[in-house]
Amino acid sequence: MESWTSLFPALAGAPAPLLAQIAALPVLHLPAGTVVFDEGAVCGGFPLLLSGAIRVDKYAANGRALHLYRVLPGESCVITQSCLLGRQRYGARGRADCDLALKVLPIALFEALIAAHPTFREFVFALFGERFSELMALIDEVAFKRLDQRLAGLLVERGPLLRCTHQALADDLASVREIVTRLLRQFADEGLVELAREQIRVLDPAQLAQRA
Repeated sequence: MESWTSLFPALAGAPAPLLAQIAALPVLHLPAGTVVFDEGAVCGGFPLLLSGAIRVDKYAANGRALHLYRVLPGESCVITQSCLLGRQRYGARGRADCDLALKVLPIALFEALIAAHPTFREFVFALFGERFSELMALIDEVAFKRLDQRLAGLLVERGPLLRCTHQALADDLASVREIVTRLLRQFADEGLVELAREQIRVLDPAQLAQRA
């Protein structure tokens, strides 16, 4: 696990009293599967993720989920940022993809850093813009691309060997397992992929990219 100082260089040069407050914050350890934040909850602070990954999903009333993005060490969560800056409640759920280690900046400390340290402020808004662009691309895919195109693109992006279940792919694509399985079998019949138990090998990435 890297230190917060190396993972978040934008904090370097912040006023010493603020850095001392960050250093004094405990490192929280959360097991895989823990709900880090949930839709409708009040935001309690700004996470500095030190290890692990947080999966952020938007859930519908029927329980289906749309995968939005993952937060990795050294990154920030745009949903959390929007809650803090706009004083809104969470509009999605963040779950630990694996065991996590993180510090959580209290709201007052986050606001003090934004006000007093331009480098940290630029880091926050730059990542906000980056995540917003990713979410706009996701909206474009979901609204205007067929599922087979989206699945083909996902296989190319994560290939050549994916170790995951069909259900996991369906969750990432905001679809259902049966449809994803049918499309994968179609791809296999066309010689684009090879299927095994919880494993998909991409055989023809060029054709899949063309399909996407």
